[in-house]
Amino acid sequence: MDKKPILHLNTTSLLITHYNRSESLSILLQRLEDLQIKFFEIIVSDDCSIDKHLTRLKSLQKRFNFTLLTTPKNKGLGASLNALHNHATSDYLLYIQEDFVPGKALAAALEKGHQLLHTDPQWDLVRFYAFPWAQFPYQRKFKDGFNELLFRISPLYNSHLKFFVYSDHPHLKRKDFTEKFGPYMENVKGDVTEQTMCRNFLKNNGKALFFEENQTLFEHENTEEEPAYQRNKGSLTMKLKSFKPIYWTYLQFRLIKETFSYVINA
Repeated sequence: MDKKPILHLNTTSLLITHYNRSESLSILLQRLEDLQIKFFEIIVSDDCSIDKHLTRLKSLQKRFNFTLLTTPKNKGLGASLNALHNHATSDYLLYIQEDFVPGKALAAALEKGHQLLHTDPQWDLVRFYAFPWAQFPYQRKFKDGFNELLFRISPLYNSHLKFFVYSDHPHLKRKDFTEKFGPYMENVKGDVTEQTMCRNFLKNNGKALFFEENQTLFEHENTEEEPAYQRNKGSLTMKLKSFKPIYWTYLQFRLIKETFSYVINA
């Protein structure tokens, strides 16, 4: 007899992007099953992985009963995200990349985040993770362990991270998200896709909540066999911190760059 789930989000689709990391995907899905978190549906979008991973994907599909979307040509993260949005059939969408490993605290945070999004239409996004070195700098306490993310163009808000209210890290949103903020940019690098959506989110007055104890919800894991495909900016940031004048210059450059990009694209 199947166990009764601890959390059954029966109005939420779990959306997962995948590219050549089938072992990571297996760990993610198994962990969610172990935590007894269930969804209305699970959809995996594969961005033209090599045959070894495609074969594994089909095996995992039988094991975990998810919908698999494939493409004959690599189109980038944006195309995968758009495909997931277009195929989802529930009211809410939880997005997780395949190389995140859920922690024991996830179920409770998901349940609270879903309730906040469901009962209060002012929120467009509920975020559940950020890298330790990229925690959002301007937050205001809200409730149930969540904080509101605050964006101000004023130079008094002098961290470039203020422009990243949106994030591709695990988050919950409504099905009509891309109707309000536009589709994800396709056929570009993943970080460009994310940065473009960040600007669209701010330009359209998006509002987001962020779980304060987010480091308890996920671990972000990459192995040598299944490495990350985007640049790890955190490693550069940590190295520069040891050289304070250079680090300060780097932060000012990022602030000017992001401000200029925001203004000309507003």
